[in-house]
Amino acid sequence: MTPEGSVQTSAAPAPPTDAPLTLDEFRDLTGAILQNLESVIDGKTEAATLALIVLIAEGHLLVEDVPGVGKTTLAKALATSVGCSVSRIQFTPDLLPSDVTGVSIYNQSDHAFEFKRGAVFANIVIADEINRASPKTQSALLECMEEGQVSVDGTTHPLEPPFIVVATQNPIEMEGTYALPEAQRDRFMARLSMGYPDAAAELSMLHHREQASPLDRLTAVVDKPQLAALIATARSIYVSRAVESYVVSIVQATRSHPEFRLGASPRGTLHLVRAAKVLAALKGREFVVPDDINDLVVPVLAHRIVATRRAASDTKGGASTAIGAALRAIVASTPVPLNRSRSV
Repeated sequence: MTPEGSVQTSAAPAPPTDAPLTLDEFRDLTGAILQNLESVIDGKTEAATLALIVLIAEGHLLVEDVPGVGKTTLAKALATSVGCSVSRIQFTPDLLPSDVTGVSIYNQSDHAFEFKRGAVFANIVIADEINRASPKTQSALLECMEEGQVSVDGTTHPLEPPFIVVATQNPIEMEGTYALPEAQRDRFMARLSMGYPDAAAELSMLHHREQASPLDRLTAVVDKPQLAALIATARSIYVSRAVESYVVSIVQATRSHPEFRLGASPRGTLHLVRAAKVLAALKGREFVVPDDINDLVVPVLAHRIVATRRAASDTKGGASTAIGAALRAIVASTPVPLNRSRSV
């Protein structure tokens, strides 16, 4: 028995102990994952690369776009490419929080409550159409995404690392949906939009998918220890004080921008640096340069920002377009560290 109001914690899984890889080994493994993703997502190299960055940076990914452009396919391909446990949750209005996190059930033979794990107990969780569930069910993911644990009936159950949520949502169809609150959007490291394929990619899709889905032929190219080594390698990438100051200047500028009602959070600062480390490693560098930051500012920060109504209404394409344009303007006006070597 535990004192009333106390929290009992179950044993935490041991963290990965894999040593960092060489940059050549890193690029070989990540190249295999990218090849897997691009074999099922025609003409979407940038989207596949961003999904890979979020995976290795231990973040969560929000894939947001219109129906039929491959949101769920990308999430499934990413999960299949890595030899980790995977679960898929189809979010619906009648989905309960206990369906996500788990529930305590009374075991009559043992005369005790037994915890039955929910679908969130996996390394990669695909949350399909996340905005179709009620806010109460959406909030069941808040603790999981930020702290890597589930608390049920006073007991905390750690989630085995790596733990990554890949969520999809359709921003166009609003009937029967519940917009994600800012607190939950901020927990996603990056947001990407698939966009429509060009004519050549769509023609290739018709040719290759006439008989069967390419997902059926997909196999894992990286196991869990290798993924842990990729993560360790990204963590070891160097970020200079000057580049850190550059990131902070960009993020702080979002908090005083006249077109933004809500700027980026400190969590956004951390996520931007972590993602930039992976991008630097993908480019074969042991250190981050300002260009790595610039390439990731919009996908990492835009979904955390709330534009003013005037900015959204004055911009063709709405709030998302206004935020992206304003972020690019902030980057262009922020002084860049002159020395881009590791010694900066």
